[in-house]
Amino acid sequence: MNVELNSNSNHITFSNDLQPLLEAVNISHNFDYPLFHDICLNIYKGDSVAIVGSSGCGKSTLLNILSTLLKPNGGEVKFQNKSIYSSKNEDILKIRREYFGIIFQTHYLFRGFNAKENLEISSILNNAKIDEDLLKLLHIDFVINQNVGTLSGGQQQRLSIARILTKKPKIIFADEPTGNLDKETANIVFDALFEYIKLSSGAMVLVTHEMDLAFKCGKVYRLENQRLVQIK
Repeated sequence: MNVELNSNSNHITFSNDLQPLLEAVNISHNFDYPLFHDICLNIYKGDSVAIVGSSGCGKSTLLNILSTLLKPNGGEVKFQNKSIYSSKNEDILKIRREYFGIIFQTHYLFRGFNAKENLEISSILNNAKIDEDLLKLLHIDFVINQNVGTLSGGQQQRLSIARILTKKPKIIFADEPTGNLDKETANIVFDALFEYIKLSSGAMVLVTHEMDLAFKCGKVYRLENQRLVQIK
């Protein structure tokens, strides 16, 4: 397999991986008003994709649709060439549990446990080892035995991300993963996510308002006027 790394971005091209990991085909959705329509997007191994746009334009809704959390009103989403929302509920849950890693703005940590125990839960459920190098990369290795309630907000967010990456997802979906972090900590988080993609041949789709962080990704799309437009 030929691998090409663009030195000016965090995007890897796997030249013989022609089949997308994830494919959105003519996705449309609305609530009380039209949100977006005819959205098409392909995600390949090694891709890092940012979606930007004004508040309320539907970025998080689109991310939820791509990550199995919300069935679209129209169109379909395929994972490894299989339609997700045409599958049985248990098959959708299996995809979400085994192949997708979803990073929310809220941490969703187990408050009664310490940091290591939070990671061990993910490790046991997914039969995967805790990555000590990842903890160092996220700068949380020294707080691993502390109770979650004693950690700062930034440390809790990084622990939450470490827990997601422990399950070794094929695709990371991140909704404003650095929204509550200072710039230095945000860069630490992004470095860890990009490193994971490179080492695992995975992919990432994230929603963010921070344009400087978005443009660290290999591809950037803007959701505006109910359409998805590539700007990088």
